[in-house]
Amino acid sequence: MRRPKLPGCGKWLALFLLLGVAGFAVWLQRETQAMAEGARFYFRIDAATSLQKVLDELQGRKVVRNPSALRLWATLRRRPGTVLTGTYEIKPGMNADTLLAALRKPVRQMVRLPETNWSSRSANILEKKGVATAEEYIAWVKKPEAFKEFVEFPVPEGSLEGYLYPDTYDLPPLLGAQQVIRRQLKAFDTKVWKAFDQPKNLHRALTVASMVELEVARDDERPIVAGVIENRIAQGMRLQIDATVLFALQKWQRLTFKQIRETDSPYNTYTNSGLPPGPICSPSAKSVAAALNPAKHEFLYYVALPEGRHLFSRTYPEHLANIEKRKAALAEQP
Repeated sequence: MRRPKLPGCGKWLALFLLLGVAGFAVWLQRETQAMAEGARFYFRIDAATSLQKVLDELQGRKVVRNPSALRLWATLRRRPGTVLTGTYEIKPGMNADTLLAALRKPVRQMVRLPETNWSSRSANILEKKGVATAEEYIAWVKKPEAFKEFVEFPVPEGSLEGYLYPDTYDLPPLLGAQQVIRRQLKAFDTKVWKAFDQPKNLHRALTVASMVELEVARDDERPIVAGVIENRIAQGMRLQIDATVLFALQKWQRLTFKQIRETDSPYNTYTNSGLPPGPICSPSAKSVAAALNPAKHEFLYYVALPEGRHLFSRTYPEHLANIEKRKAALAEQP
C-alpha cells in the first residue's frame, strides 16, 4: 500500500536547498573578500608547493582572509592546485582572482653580471636587485667544495673567483646566492670547460685570462696582451699590472704610487714575481681563448691610449717613448 504524498514537500526541499546554496555563496563571497591594502612584497617558493600551503602562508602575511575558502574558490574556478617554483609579486588588497593569477606568473628579472667584475662587485649588484645579500654571495663563493657535485670541472680550493661565468641571467628577487652561483657554474661548465675541450691547466689559464679581461678593451688585442704576460714571466720580469693591485684593495679607482708600493698582498704584481695566486675577475670566453692561445711576439710592454687601443714595445726605451705618446694623446682630450 503506497504512502500518500505530503502536499508541498518537494517545494519545501527545493526552498531549503536554494537557501543553502545562497548561504554558501554569501559565506564564500565574504571569506574570499580582499584584505586591507598594503605594500607590495616578493614571495619566494623554492619547490612546487600546494596552493593550500601557499595560501596558509599568505594568511600570515595578511593577504588571504580564509585559505580554505580561497582554495575552494580556486577549485570552482578550475585554477591549478599547485604553485610552481619561482618568486611572485604579491600585494595585500588583491581580490581572489587577481591573487590566483599572480601566483601563476613568476617574476622575471634579467641581471647582467659583467666580465670585469670580481665577486664582491657582483655581490653588490645582486644585493641591489634583491636577489641575495652581498654577504651571503661572498660567503658561498668561498665554499667551492659545496658545488663540486654539481659541475664536471675540478673546482678550485678556497674561492670560486674566476669560475663564476659573466653573463645576463634571469635572477628574480629572493633567489638566493646558492642558486645564482649554480647558474654561473653551469654556464662556465658549458662555455669554458667543455667549449675549450677541458683545458689541463685551467686555473692558470683563468688567472691569465682575468688579467687580460681587465686590461684590454679590444678583442684583437687580447692574445697580444696574453703574449706580453707570458713573455714577462719567461724572462723573470714582474707583471706590474694595475688591476691586480686594485683586486687586492677591492676597489676600482686610479692607483697612486703609494698604493702600488705599500699594498701588501700576493696579488700585487708590482712587488711579487710571477702570476697572482688566482683569477682577479670572471673572464669572458674571449679572454680565456687568448690565455690558452697567446700571440707569439717579442713585446714586453704596453701602454693604453685614451680610445682604448694599446701601443706595444719590445724595449724599455720604446716603452718610455710610447708613454710620451699617451701623455700627448691625453693632453688633446677635451
